[in-house]
Amino acid sequence: MSRYRESVCRLCRGEKVKLFLKGNKCLTDKCPVERRLYPPGEHGRRRRRILGYGLQLREKQKLKRYYGMSEKQFRLFFMRAEKKRGVTGDTLLSMLERRLDNVIYLVGFSHSRSHARQLITHGHFRVNNWKVNVPSYLVDKGDTILFKDKSAKHEELKAIVSSNKRKTIPGWVDVDWEKMQAKILTFPAREDITFPVEEHLVVELYSK
Repeated sequence: MSRYRESVCRLCRGEKVKLFLKGNKCLTDKCPVERRLYPPGEHGRRRRRILGYGLQLREKQKLKRYYGMSEKQFRLFFMRAEKKRGVTGDTLLSMLERRLDNVIYLVGFSHSRSHARQLITHGHFRVNNWKVNVPSYLVDKGDTILFKDKSAKHEELKAIVSSNKRKTIPGWVDVDWEKMQAKILTFPAREDITFPVEEHLVVELYSK
C-alpha cells in the first residue's frame, strides 16, 4: 500500500465500499463509489461470484487498504494479535484502531489517514509530550496526543481542526478542541468499529 501510485478511488471501487482514502471527498457525491459501485476496468460490471479463499482474501485486502498498510505490516500486526489473549479478530481490530495515524484521522486532526501519516513523519505530533514520528505507533490508555507548540500555531492545521469540530468522535477518545489535543480513555471495543468487515475471514486466511 505504501508504494501504491494509482488512483486510490480505484481501491474503493475494487472493494465496493468506501475506504475513506480521499478525506472529505469521500463524504460528497463526487465520490466514485457513489456513482460507480462496481470494480474498475473493462470487465468491472460483470457479476463475479466469490467463494472460499476469494472471500477471505478480499476481506484481508479491504482491511489492509482501509488502514493504509503494506502486506508485511499487516501480517506483523496479525501475528502480534494472535499471541495475545482473547479473540484474535477482535484484538486485531482493536490494535489497528489504536494506530497513531488512525487515531489522528478519527479525531479530526487530519484530512485522511495518509495525510495523518505525512503529518506524523514530519514531526507535528507529540504523545505525552514525547516526539513520535512513527505512524504505526500504538497509543495506550491515558495517552495524550497533541500538536507540537509550533504546529499548533500553524494556520493550515488550525483550519483542519476547526473544520472537523462537528465530526463524530469515537467514545473511547476525548478531544479538547481548544487545546487541540486528544486523550485515549480506553481501548476500542469491537462495537466501536463501524467499518463493515468480517474479521473472522482474515483470521481463517492467515491460519491456513
